[in-house]
This record gives sequence, structure tokens and C-alpha cells, in this order.
Amino acid sequence: MGKTKALIESAKLQLRWSNDGVEAGCDEAGRGCLAGPVVAAAVILPDDFFHPLLTDSKQLSESQRDALRPYIETHALAWAVGVVSEAEIDEINILNASFLAMHRALDQLSMRPTRLLIDGNRFKKYGDIEHHCIIKGDGKMSAIAAASVLAKTHRDEWMMRIDQEYPAYGWKTNKGYPTVAHRKVIAAQGASPYHRMTFALLPRQLELDF
Repeated sequence: MGKTKALIESAKLQLRWSNDGVEAGCDEAGRGCLAGPVVAAAVILPDDFFHPLLTDSKQLSESQRDALRPYIETHALAWAVGVVSEAEIDEINILNASFLAMHRALDQLSMRPTRLLIDGNRFKKYGDIEHHCIIKGDGKMSAIAAASVLAKTHRDEWMMRIDQEYPAYGWKTNKGYPTVAHRKVIAAQGASPYHRMTFALLPRQLELDF
């Protein structure tokens, strides 16, 4: 994404859902991966927050996300990250794990929000706090966009660490997503302790290709 386009996208973001209360944006990263945890972030931004690159983390380059992360963490009123392991994902399923990761992030916030802005169309209610599910919210609301950047960068950092234990799977580059190269290694060497065993690690049609 070019800098001009990033400026345009950032200008489209809405800072607040409502003028009253304390709003926290929530998003997760890693739902579609074959390995590693699902990671969620919760972010409360000040009313004057702005960064020209801020938008949905998927629209940003790795270097742009890495530049945004410290800015968000420094300028946010509060932020936190929640992690749900691959073993927990296998136990409770990825949808519930995504909700749990968001709840764990919210548990750690130093400020209590009065309203939650959730990326997506479903959420498990968190206590008695009002929440709003916003489809593609990471491209609409600043707090959700900020949460998407933190969730993605913290998860990528996690995958870089476990790549040192199991470098053959290429997690340094694929971050656990189901690339052809990733699946070929699974076919050749089997799954690692970090793989989600309830996921289709090797769909039948790909097994035939190998």
C-alpha cells in the first residue's frame, strides 16, 4: 500500500462510535492458521488519536505494521493482548477461542471500557459491557484498526519465536497460514506440537498432489 493511499484510508476511519463513554476496539489475528495461537488485542484510544498509516492491518506492509505498533502502544490510553493456545483452540474450537482471546485482552486493560467495538459479526458478551459488532470494522473504526495492528504484530512475533524451535515449517515467513509449502512439510514430517490438530492440516485434495 502506498503512503498516499494509506493517508486516504486513515482519513476514512471513524474515531468514536458515540460521543459518550470509554470505547475499546477489539480484533484478533490467526483464526485461519494451521499452527500457533489466536491472538487478540483491545485498545482504548484518546479522542485526538491520529496516525496517517492507521488502517486495517491486512492492508499494511509488515514494516508499516511494525512502525505503527510502538506508536499505538505509546499513545493509547490503554491496550492489552490476549492469547489462546493451539491446545485450547483444539478443545473449544476457533470461534470460541477468538472470543476468549478478546476477553483475555479486555481482562488486562488498565481502564474499564463502557463500550466495546468488535471486528466481525459475532461476539460473546463480556460482563455487562455494551458491545457492537462491526463487519470489516478494522477498516472503519480507529480503535479496531489499532487492535488489528497489535494483534497481528504480537502474533507474528510469537510465530517468529517458535520458528526457532521448528524452522522447517517456514513460520518465519508463512506465520502458520496454510501455504502449499507449509503443508508439504507437514506431509513430509508430520505435525509439530504447535499445530492445531482439529484443523484440516492436509485436505484430501492436497494429499493427492503430494
